Amino acid sequence: MLTLGTDKYGDAALLVSRFLLVLLFLIFGWDKLTGFSGTIGYMAHEGLPVPALAAVIAVVMEFGVGLALLAGFLTRPLALLLLVYTFATALIGHPYWTMTGMNQFMAEINFYKNISIMGGLLALYVAGPGRFSLDRVLGLA
Repeated sequence: MLTLGTDKYGDAALLVSRFLLVLLFLIFGWDKLTGFSGTIGYMAHEGLPVPALAAVIAVVMEFGVGLALLAGFLTRPLALLLLVYTFATALIGHPYWTMTGMNQFMAEINFYKNISIMGGLLALYVAGPGRFSLDRVLGLA
């Protein structure tokens, strides 16, 4: 039976899993950071109150928390925090139930992509960061 973290490959699998899980957040968080004024404009276009604050939250959550999870730092609480953020962005950013046609189809795909990512974040919360993590080095795991 395979038990992550205790078998021959579990810790390496958790490291690869963390990388794959946060890759999307790192790419788009970096884009939001390097194009910050455009990010604020997008948040305003989406009708979010205080677009500059929404942009800061998006950058911190996607890029900052993404980097922390990649490093395996505060893995369990940050996985839950990113799970909540991902659910909120699914509801706010991909409301397919208000759309029609191709826009509805694309938003529905992205909504359920977020839901699937939430499953990975929940699994990371349960499994923990594994041996190859700052949590382990710092004695937090």
